[in-house]
Amino acid sequence: MVITATDTSVLRLLQLSSVSLPVGGYAFSQGMEFAIDKGWVKKKTDVADWVGLQMETSVARVDLPILRLCMLAAVEKDSTRLIELNDLVLACRETKELRLNDTAMGEALLRLMTSLGIETPFDRSEDISFVSLFALAANHWNIEFELAALGFAWSWLENQVVAATKLVPLGQTQAQELLGELQDSIQQAIELSTQIDEERIGAGLPMISIASAQHETQYSRLFRS
Repeated sequence: MVITATDTSVLRLLQLSSVSLPVGGYAFSQGMEFAIDKGWVKKKTDVADWVGLQMETSVARVDLPILRLCMLAAVEKDSTRLIELNDLVLACRETKELRLNDTAMGEALLRLMTSLGIETPFDRSEDISFVSLFALAANHWNIEFELAALGFAWSWLENQVVAATKLVPLGQTQAQELLGELQDSIQQAIELSTQIDEERIGAGLPMISIASAQHETQYSRLFRS
């Protein structure tokens, strides 16, 4: 994977993928809280397996291919195509909670983009995926797909490790070790995503879907549902 970037595009990517970006990604565990409560995930190696599998099977096969296609549609200024892709990614969210995770972050990013003067083709009254808007912002700031995908995947990974740090719990050193161990999975996910055409977009992670659905009614929660 070859990534090219200007200093400006790198700075914009850092802004877009920063944990300080006010989109609320830290508020969701994507089913991990239920998995930990039930003892499916107990230690650092379990977290690595849980997160790594999602990176390979979900992020690489849904989010990143959609990101790439949305960025292409943004270059062509094809609003109809962007709306179709937005519908597709939302249809891939298998539970109410996973859809809320995506659209709540999308709503927050839309407000931010509006304040920054970045136009979108979406109706504010409709559900908008964070992925779709991330693609539009990346295109607006002339960030190449590989670099945008790197920032998107890193942001997702960091939020998952932060959730595990609070829930398992993990120490800060273990969290940094995890981030280091899982970095290779990001590059692998980006490379895989470029081979996924639209007809093959989709993920099948039934246990994570069950955990997410059960988390919606979990008796006590740190994370949103």
